Amino acid sequence: MENKYGIVGVAHVGLPTNDLQKTVEFYKSLGFEEIMQTYNEKAGEKVAFLQIKNYCIETFENRQAAMSDGAYQHVALDVEDIESMYQKICNEKYTVITDGIEELPFWENGVRFFVIKGPNEERIEFCQKL
Repeated sequence: MENKYGIVGVAHVGLPTNDLQKTVEFYKSLGFEEIMQTYNEKAGEKVAFLQIKNYCIETFENRQAAMSDGAYQHVALDVEDIESMYQKICNEKYTVITDGIEELPFWENGVRFFVIKGPNEERIEFCQKL
């Protein structure tokens, strides 16, 4: 199958939490490594990234965690070229729910991303680390 969008893998899964430190400690006890902790000024949230092998969780403290099945908020897909991906998505009439391509100071040089809505109201983030 052709990879017409340039998706290169899953970047992370987003997990809201009511207690960031408790969540970090839980996943660390399972063998995850905390690879970054930061603060998202735009959302007013503490954020941590935890990784084990090729699986990464972005957990963010927003005091709105579902505390039930279905607690994950989004899945993020790594892309090679965020600008090209955004144009393709817009041309094919997907529902973009961010204000265009946004940027956050995560990782060493930041990340650019946008989010679409899936058929079940799920959020699918496309991101490119800078």
